Amino acid sequence: MPRKSRIDTPGALHHIIARGIERRVIFCDDHDRDDFLKRLGSVILETGTLCYAWAMIPNHIHLLLKTGNATISTVMRRVLTGYAIGYNRRHRRSGHLFQNRFKSILCQEDAYLKELVRYIHLNPLRAKIVSDLKLLSAFPYSGHGALMGKISRTWQSTDYVLGLFGKNIRSGRRSYQEFVKKGIAEGRRPDLAGGGLVRSAGGWSALKSLRRSGFRQKADERILGDGDFVSGVLQDARERLDRKYRLQAEGYDFDRIVCRVGRLLGLDPQQVVTSGKRRHEVEARGIVCCWASKELGMDQVTLALRFGVTQPAVCAAIQRGEKIIRERRFRLEEEV
Repeated sequence: MPRKSRIDTPGALHHIIARGIERRVIFCDDHDRDDFLKRLGSVILETGTLCYAWAMIPNHIHLLLKTGNATISTVMRRVLTGYAIGYNRRHRRSGHLFQNRFKSILCQEDAYLKELVRYIHLNPLRAKIVSDLKLLSAFPYSGHGALMGKISRTWQSTDYVLGLFGKNIRSGRRSYQEFVKKGIAEGRRPDLAGGGLVRSAGGWSALKSLRRSGFRQKADERILGDGDFVSGVLQDARERLDRKYRLQAEGYDFDRIVCRVGRLLGLDPQQVVTSGKRRHEVEARGIVCCWASKELGMDQVTLALRFGVTQPAVCAAIQRGEKIIRERRFRLEEEV
């Protein structure tokens, strides 16, 4: 059975789990761990991705990310590929380091964000890497220490998370600590490690109770949330996919977007695809990147090769193009 495509959209919350191939160790020492964090932080800042929680276990990683200017697939590909290349070089090995596909569950933020932050940050304690909460606060390879103010991680969205627990940093930190402490007794939470009907309902017993009452809800293995949330996500995904295929059927491709942007800005196609730094060239590149990425689903690596720029430059161009399109009310489709 073919695997389903990932669901993603700006502002979507994802619980991500990346494991070593055959569950092997992917972090041998602190050099490995520090290298991974440096790459993760850099990509998060470059792409405007928000990181609410994270934890590194010897053979896998947990991340709680909110999609920014780049898709979660783009973010993770950059982080995991760059890290794997460096790891193989350092340890004189070859071949895959991670399982072929990282796991990504799109989560209903209001219902699950606080629970997921706690679940992810308690992973080192459950894995017996640290023995208590005091040591967890000082553990440098989990986001818990940053939330407790013990470790500085400029790329981690600590203020937002603490704001969910209190009116100021101090009260938020105190309430967060109590919330995490209460979660220790819960042990492992398989309902938070995936999507689908059973997990969204809170387990088999809860699901059976719902069914006995005659309640039915929509479910999808890629999504953790209630029926209305799942239905909304799937409907939005279908609409975006339908539009993409309709545009492609109508002959819209990269070259046609280039011509359309040229007409909108009064440029010839060659000026549009240049990597120059003059204002109209930068604007044109931004609009093309935005439409090609968001309307046609072109990946940022391909766009970077087309323009002869770096992937971070494409990410910035998409954000810039989105703003121009919104302010000037540009439309990709030609007026009839």
